[in-house]
Parts: sequence; structure tokens; C-alpha cells
Amino acid sequence: MKFVKYLILIAFAGLLIYGSLDLPDRGDPDAWLHQQESITGTEVAGNYFIRQAYIDANTPNMVTVVLGDYRSVDTLGEQVVVFAAGLICLLILRRYREI
Repeated sequence: MKFVKYLILIAFAGLLIYGSLDLPDRGDPDAWLHQQESITGTEVAGNYFIRQAYIDANTPNMVTVVLGDYRSVDTLGEQVVVFAAGLICLLILRRYREI
């Protein structure tokens, strides 16, 4: 049984290595990720966020602008899920003391 586990682990590692062979070199300025236009001829969204973050929200921290302004509804949904999970854990794990 251990042999099967190791075989699956080696196969998965091989799959990850095979998938990473097509990635561009780190820091390559000619990589498609760093282009100003996408394949369809439109502006890449990341470039817009980098250039317009301070102008749109008047906040110097770009991460705060992306999470708080551009993705605010998604971030609110994530916060509600985390709050609900914490509340459920509190309700399940609390104990009553008998006097």
C-alpha cells in the first residue's frame, strides 16, 4: 500500500514539473504577463490596477485599493464566510457549566 502512495506522489510531482516547464523565466520582460496589451488587443487589467490605484482611491497602498475597492463585494463575502465559520466553531465548542 505504501508503494501505491509513493507512486502517486511521484506521478503528481512529475505532473507539476511538466506543467512548470512552459512557464516564462523569472523576471523576463518579454513574458506575456508583462505585456501592455492582451492577445485580444485590450489593456491588461493588472497594468490598469497598478497605474490607477492611487488615482481611483487616493490610497498609497495598492493592495488595500484592490481588496477594498476593486474587489469589495468579493472581500465582503469572504469576511462573512470566515465570521460564520468562527461563530459556528464557537457554538459547537462551547460548554455549559452546571451549577
